[in-house]
Amino acid sequence: MKRSIWAWARLLGGVAILGVLIWRVGTGAFADGLRMIDATTLGAAFAIGVATTVFSAWRWCLVARGLGLRLGLRTAVADYYKALFINAALPGGVLGDVDRAVQHGREEGDVARSVRAVVLERTAGQVVLVTVGLAVLLTVPSPVLTALREHGRWVALAAGALALVAAVAVLAAGRLRRGASRKARAIRTTLAEVRTGLLSRRNWPGIVLASTVVLAGHLATFVVAARAAGSEASTLRLAPLMLLALLAMTLPVNIGGWGPREAVTAWAFGAAGLSAAQGLTIAVIYGVFAFVAAVPGLAVIAARALASLRARAAAPALVPTVTALPVVAVVVPDHRGVPAGRPMRELVGTGA
Repeated sequence: MKRSIWAWARLLGGVAILGVLIWRVGTGAFADGLRMIDATTLGAAFAIGVATTVFSAWRWCLVARGLGLRLGLRTAVADYYKALFINAALPGGVLGDVDRAVQHGREEGDVARSVRAVVLERTAGQVVLVTVGLAVLLTVPSPVLTALREHGRWVALAAGALALVAAVAVLAAGRLRRGASRKARAIRTTLAEVRTGLLSRRNWPGIVLASTVVLAGHLATFVVAARAAGSEASTLRLAPLMLLALLAMTLPVNIGGWGPREAVTAWAFGAAGLSAAQGLTIAVIYGVFAFVAAVPGLAVIAARALASLRARAAAPALVPTVTALPVVAVVVPDHRGVPAGRPMRELVGTGA
């Protein structure tokens, strides 16, 4: 019941955000975003999407193998494309990741560990995004940096409160994991898998590299979208605005990724002295680019469905033909000593 309520809240939240945007900015920005896309920019965004998908799949392979699961790069790329398409086509933006986690877990015979591998893989990407985002937002001139300077005291208090909460959580987890309860075992398992899946010497350099390339690909896609929308702002000026949009995409209130991204981009461009309508147009173009980059996932779904149908159609031909067993007569004397023929089946090859 709670999951159903949360799913509806996420969906309605995304609808509400888009509704407010249309009310404040109008539908022109959405129409402009579709009109300004051409084959050249679409091809560039698709090529960038291929690179980001391959590196994302490689990151997943590293984490999964670190947890003792088998996962080849070719399979991971196909599953990742499928997940991207489901995320883009369905509300929520996470159903595709759930699908690839469960499917891989069933193949490996350990759904729980496979789910944790996907969670860790996505977390690694978010950690790199937040780290780079904070570094840029705190150093490069942007509306965020201006707000921080104007409200520095309140920001410092909030940062101190968050640090205190984090310290208390770490201490509580440290004490809890030494116990014998179910939660303690879960914490110990999680920490052990973080060490082996993310922080091992074999894995962390590749995970950091893959996450950095993926983030660079998303930023490059935003730059292509900005140029397609007619923005002439420098990349340095656009960088903090684009990182804000990417951070907004991590919020679990959207419709296939749409909602917070468009709202934050419109606000950031308006606060930076640029056009809020142009910011919304850029976000719309980026959303279209992201959907087109995920389209190969539809081909993966179709190919696997066709293979499944063919396997079902060929299944009857695999049923072995049963050969009639010969009937022999065994002569058994009756109670008077006179032989009488009694037929019985000869069991051949059964060990009987």
